[in-house]
Amino acid sequence: MSRAFVKEADGTEVDDLPELVVSPHRNLVTADGLRLIEAMLARLGDELSKARAMDDRGTVARVERDLRYWRQRRATAEVIAAPATADVVRFGSTVTLETDSGATHRFHIVGEDESDPRRGLIAYVSPLAEALLGARAGDSVDLRGEPAEIVRID
Repeated sequence: MSRAFVKEADGTEVDDLPELVVSPHRNLVTADGLRLIEAMLARLGDELSKARAMDDRGTVARVERDLRYWRQRRATAEVIAAPATADVVRFGSTVTLETDSGATHRFHIVGEDESDPRRGLIAYVSPLAEALLGARAGDSVDLRGEPAEIVRID
């Protein structure tokens, strides 16, 4: 049920929060990704209990919205086991690339919610992951406008 506003404990009104957008892609996750979702659900459950105890309606509304998102993600999660072989890049593979300039980069292909490009965790639906999926050692891909060779698949 949608509400036009929520009243805070101090009497001020908070606009209805927009729902978090759920990706249209399959919700593929690694075992770590599933643990991330479950940890988020636990944290939000604790946060909701505290907000209700403090009668903080704005926080309650935000946390309930976030819980709807993460419950949906948990319900649709498809855990994909780590690849048994490293002959071709698959979901869950870690790929080492080497550019023509000699720089090396490692990327682990994961689900959308667990991606963190700064840490080398890239979503399987990202352009780089899509270029890597199905490739083999020795193949070349475009890495930020520079050719890069796949030198290792784990």
